[in-house]
Amino acid sequence: MRALYVGRFQPYHRGHHAVITEVAAEVEELIICIGSSQRSHELDNPFTAGERYLMISKSLRDANILNVYIVPVLDVNRNAVWVSHVESLIPPVDVVYAHNPLTERLFKERGYETRVPPLFNRTEYSGSEIRRRILKNKDWESSVPDAVVAVIKEIEGVKRLKDLARTDTE
Repeated sequence: MRALYVGRFQPYHRGHHAVITEVAAEVEELIICIGSSQRSHELDNPFTAGERYLMISKSLRDANILNVYIVPVLDVNRNAVWVSHVESLIPPVDVVYAHNPLTERLFKERGYETRVPPLFNRTEYSGSEIRRRILKNKDWESSVPDAVVAVIKEIEGVKRLKDLARTDTE
């Protein structure tokens, strides 16, 4: 069985990692779509698709999870054609895992079996919470795999996020 998991991964965190670990153990192949891959250098989307790809691939390699493929997916800004856009980029899948209600609805309407994976410690493991902690100089590193910490440090992601939070009046 081949499955699809869609997320923005801004950044990839331990919640994502727990879901992917669980799903990858249940299926032969897992396609991970990096959604909104064109978005970067924004407070809600600070990391590029390539940086997110590194975060995910290095974390999975460290965990010896090898039955995954990562595909960046651009937004098309038309919900009616988004699923067909994703289908054009990936091999056929049997099931779609999604936390996002819209993603779940769109794939379900196209006839896919959809499953909502469990959330793992959502108050701590969420991209918005991790970005907030970075901006407040609080511990964020414990919420992401070690490989993500390394990538964020390599690309000076903390400095980038803090620069993005500045205004022109400062």
